[in-house]
Amino acid sequence: MLGEHGMIPMGEPDDNEDAPADRSDTPPTVKARNAVQQEVGRLLDAVAPERAAHRTGTKTNEVERHRTPRGCVLQAAAGAVTVSWFADSAQGAELGELQVVAWRGTVSHPGSSRRTSGAQLVEELVLRPVETRAGVIGWRAVGGTTYSTEALAAHCATLLEQVASSSSP
Repeated sequence: MLGEHGMIPMGEPDDNEDAPADRSDTPPTVKARNAVQQEVGRLLDAVAPERAAHRTGTKTNEVERHRTPRGCVLQAAAGAVTVSWFADSAQGAELGELQVVAWRGTVSHPGSSRRTSGAQLVEELVLRPVETRAGVIGWRAVGGTTYSTEALAAHCATLLEQVASSSSP
């Protein structure tokens, strides 16, 4: 392909429009998608383990843990933390994103017949899965902070303590 002066352009491959696409535009492998889905499961098991139904008379300082197919709700008396996984389409170049949201008040969880007056958003954290070491999946926030699955589960617990102990509406 000749340039505007009849010469062959000589630049970096990025300057050439015929250069191969960047690797970030290629869809992730099935193996990568499965690894991330497994790590999402590990995170949800750490934050809100699936267990048998609990008794209805809970103490006011207990945390109710509700699992959904793609996330969980941790509800304390004065606040909540929700963790939601949004997988990208199979044709997309991304693996998906994880949203961790801290709320002041009571959050209605999916499938609940109990409706509340609503909750106020306190903090939102959006994370994307990244490979931190060979084969180890971590979570990178928009701001650049990277968490291991265990560290992110601990961060969720800290967020819940913070919103549950805050007394201002």
